[in-house]
Amino acid sequence: MNQERENTRGAIQDDELDDDDDDYNQENQFLTFKVASEIYGIEILSISEIIRLIGITPIPETMEFVKGIINLRGKIILVMDIRLRFGLPEREYDDRTCIIVVNIDGLEIGLIVDFVSEVVEIEEDQIEQMPSRGGGERQRFIRAVGKVGGEVKILLDLNKLLFDEELEKIKNMT
Repeated sequence: MNQERENTRGAIQDDELDDDDDDYNQENQFLTFKVASEIYGIEILSISEIIRLIGITPIPETMEFVKGIINLRGKIILVMDIRLRFGLPEREYDDRTCIIVVNIDGLEIGLIVDFVSEVVEIEEDQIEQMPSRGGGERQRFIRAVGKVGGEVKILLDLNKLLFDEELEKIKNMT
């Protein structure tokens, strides 16, 4: 029985190496993570990697939500705290705090989140536009909401996490 299980596992891994299938399968895949009491999601195709929190070097006179920079295998990455970006109170980082490295307008930027939850598949017909009800500052970052089982995941638009002038300032820092 163990031999059968090993053979099956090998076949699955071999199938996963087919790049065409991976791109198709990843289109509806979202990494979910928690910030305060909400579960958010971002498209997996926008993510470079997920790392544990490492030493952040502060940058003086920068935007409040920018915590600083990290050296990730020789590459300097700017890191922003999603809680602060959303206007939420800061909290002490713990062993579940992660940095999700994403691509925003050609820049790799680290997003500090409370913890990474899971990767979920959300079909297009399960994604709906966010109702406009004066949700304030945070609502501008939202692309849509995705329904997964009986739960709702707030799907972020990475390209709206930074205003144009903020993005320019960040490009000049890096």
